[in-house]
Amino acid sequence: MIRINDNFIKLPASYLFSEIARRVETFASTHKGEPIIRMGIGDVTRPICPAAVEAMHKAVADEADASTFKGYGPEQGYMFLREKIVEHDYWKRGIDISADEVFVSDGAKSDTGNIGDIFSSECKVAVTDPVYPVYIDTNVMSGRAGSLTDGKWSRIEYLPCSEENSFVPSLPAMAPDIIYLCYPNNPTGTTLTRTQLKAWVDYAKSHNALILFDSAYEAYISEADVPHSIYEIEGAKEVAIEFRSFSKTAGFTGVRCGYTVVPHELKGIDADGKTVELNALWNRRQCTKFNGASYISQRAAEALYSEEGQKQIRDTIDYYMENARMLREGIAQAGIRCRGGINAPYIWIKTPGNLSSWQFFDLMLSKCHVVGTPGVGFGPSGEGYFRLTAFSSRENTAEAVERIKRLAAHM
Repeated sequence: MIRINDNFIKLPASYLFSEIARRVETFASTHKGEPIIRMGIGDVTRPICPAAVEAMHKAVADEADASTFKGYGPEQGYMFLREKIVEHDYWKRGIDISADEVFVSDGAKSDTGNIGDIFSSECKVAVTDPVYPVYIDTNVMSGRAGSLTDGKWSRIEYLPCSEENSFVPSLPAMAPDIIYLCYPNNPTGTTLTRTQLKAWVDYAKSHNALILFDSAYEAYISEADVPHSIYEIEGAKEVAIEFRSFSKTAGFTGVRCGYTVVPHELKGIDADGKTVELNALWNRRQCTKFNGASYISQRAAEALYSEEGQKQIRDTIDYYMENARMLREGIAQAGIRCRGGINAPYIWIKTPGNLSSWQFFDLMLSKCHVVGTPGVGFGPSGEGYFRLTAFSSRENTAEAVERIKRLAAHM
């Protein structure tokens, strides 16, 4: 029989969102006809904006005509999209990024998971805690995590984020090679100011560390002192890879399109001590394992940068952030502590009455018929917290708030 990668066996048997789906399905099967409001998985609900839909129709028509047909595209992405990305997302913010530093993909989840292919299995990793599960699980699969004991992997440094430190993680103490940062943060909805993020860039420079910066939610930022890109910080191009996604910006969770920026300044060393450019390694990886995002999805993404597209996605983001405001204020009025909902579409709730994350999940499901995500599923420091998303309809959001208020009144 074929030998397998034993690192997959080390992973817990149930993925967080699979367990949520199982519990919800069990509840729904015994409570037929009782409407459930789903605010657990961070999937969007608003339609894709008309500018992108129109662009996709045109792209489909291109594929139906031999003179405009597109087969395999560039593994790095079509230049028409890469140039729009650098112009609108970077140059307009005074950031000098070139098109050949941008790699279009099928989303940030894929890239944050796949980026580990270009790093040694001996690299030491640090993550903020709680954290998006993909960061941990893909390092387990790659053999960097060690063994799991009491909810923590032995070779990963956890940087707690909680009420005690105002959700601002301390700098690492164990000199990691790779540091994962996600801001605005999933799951807590919190952010770092420019000064706070500069401390991380300075740390990475002084310790020869690499920051993997997930900014999938940058379009939701509303406060002036919160950077949209890590490259707004001087020196970041020497120490950071940035991941972006059109999923939450433009509703592309089903269309699948995102991109990763790997500056030419980023260097690593091989086993012989020779310097290697990370941009070249990522390009080689993508050319070998990826055939590029579809022409249709890239034309849709290009249309987002038009004047109409920018207005349309802004309207959608404003819709979700109004939902976030309703959730944040309503939950606070119910006497329950929470964070987030200002620069991100997530509300991070402190579970009342010393309830565990899963106990509060079951209580919300059984009494409110509202589905959220247990905080412990995002890491040890997530225990005692609970995440709700603002991606529901306005009507469901208002109803969820009222149900939570009624629950709190009887606790």
